[in-house]
Amino acid sequence: MPKLHGQASDVIDAPIERCYEVAADPENAPEWQPEIKVSNVLERNDKGEQTLVHNEVDGRVKTLKSILRFSYDPPTGLQWRQEEGDLNGVEGSWVFEDLGEGRTQATIEMTFDLGRVLGMAIRGPLADLLRKQLVETMPGKLKTYVEANR
Repeated sequence: MPKLHGQASDVIDAPIERCYEVAADPENAPEWQPEIKVSNVLERNDKGEQTLVHNEVDGRVKTLKSILRFSYDPPTGLQWRQEEGDLNGVEGSWVFEDLGEGRTQATIEMTFDLGRVLGMAIRGPLADLLRKQLVETMPGKLKTYVEANR
């Protein structure tokens, strides 16, 4: 089955807690991730963390719908895994490293299992575009948003 995998990092001029706060708020992700068209919280845990979220993402070929289960490790990271959706699977994570002096290294890693049908439609240059849109540009988008909204 065709899989897309990517990892990307950037240094953000903001404390680790602020970077984590923005990334750990999937409901408001469309504010800084324009490819996310819908993000609705379906479930929260007793701490108020958004643990189950319905997303709709511009996948270039079609809008990709998914229900994602989130887990949190404040302030150093969070992970998510698709429970159901258009793709065969999605796994991802943010990892934050405190660099001192109010600076944070933010690293995202994601793997998408496209499945057979989408894998036939999304390959070659289109797969590279999707990986760039959903992974490689994310740290820069987080950086731009966090630095502008301290």
